[in-house]
This record gives sequence, structure tokens and C-alpha cells, in this order.
Amino acid sequence: MNKAMLDLWVGFFVAIGLAALLFLAVKVGTMSSLSNADTYVLQARFDNIGGLKVRSPVKSAGVVVGRVSDIRFDPENYVALVSMQVDDRYQFPKDTSATINTQGLLGEQYVGFDPGGDTQMLKPGDSIRLTQSAVVLEKLISQFLFNKAAEEPATTKK
Repeated sequence: MNKAMLDLWVGFFVAIGLAALLFLAVKVGTMSSLSNADTYVLQARFDNIGGLKVRSPVKSAGVVVGRVSDIRFDPENYVALVSMQVDDRYQFPKDTSATINTQGLLGEQYVGFDPGGDTQMLKPGDSIRLTQSAVVLEKLISQFLFNKAAEEPATTKK
């Protein structure tokens, strides 16, 4: 085999390898723009979203049912307005609650849906009324330390 033919085959396999890496990067990155699934938008207001980010998962019963599509600050009510793209296959009752949870102790944050028992379902563009904000670990620690410092010292027996 001559040198030119060998260089051609090496280049061919390098190109295939790069294409495979690109494909895997897109699949691992869960590019929502490449998804063919039909979705609808739901919104929720939270006092504190912690480290929630755009494209964070929306889960119900541990199953990913959607993704966070937009996060904005509402200057009138001083809350975060979170928009979520939910897969059309999943319908949720009107009294569904949304919480911001952390995966593991220091893992990524996601929105969790806890379905209620209402017979009417949420429609595209509806807002989830029952929400629970993210638990901020630093806030919990500072409250604990503040409460410990505020306690009166134990009296000594004489």
C-alpha cells in the first residue's frame, strides 16, 4: 500500500472518530433543540431558586418529564419566575406542587413535581400555584449557629 492511500485511510478513520465524539457530546449534553418531542410550557414562582439553571431537569417520581426553559426575575413581586417545557405525554393535575430539590447532598438542582388529586389538568401556559423554594445550605447553617449563639450559657453549680 502506498503512502497516499495509507494517509487517506487514516484521515477517514480520524473523521469517523471526530463525528462519533460530536454525536456523543450532543447526546450527553441532552440538547433540547435537537429533541423531536412535543412540549408545553408551565410556569411557577419561587422565592429562592438556589442554583437552579436553564435546562435543569423537571422530574416527577424520579422520571425526567421536562426541562427548565427560562428563569426571570419578577420586579413587581420580587420572586423568580421559572418557565418549564414539559413533555406532551405527561399531564399533571391543577393542584400539582413544584419544589426545587437537590440531587444528593451537593448535586445539581432540579424542579420536582408532586401531583395532586384534582380532576382538571394543567393547560399550556398555566402557572403552578403551590411551590416550595430551594433549601439553601448556607442559610440553614447560619440559622443553626445564630440559635446556638443566642442560647444562654449553662449555669455552673456551686
